[in-house]
Amino acid sequence: MIVINVKENESIDRALKRFKKKFEKTGVLRELRSRTFYEKPSITRRDEKIKAAYRQKRYAEENY
Repeated sequence: MIVINVKENESIDRALKRFKKKFEKTGVLRELRSRTFYEKPSITRRDEKIKAAYRQKRYAEENY
């Protein structure tokens, strides 16, 4: 459960922004979207490999 302590003289907008940021970090929404349909484990692994290769390529371009 996410708890946000609203400080004295703090606007609701600022507290709401902090709540949204904490909620985003938990990854609840991302997990919920991924569970809306079934994805085979082989497809999940394949997507992870593709993403890792892309990240590695970007890192190599940036640093070498």
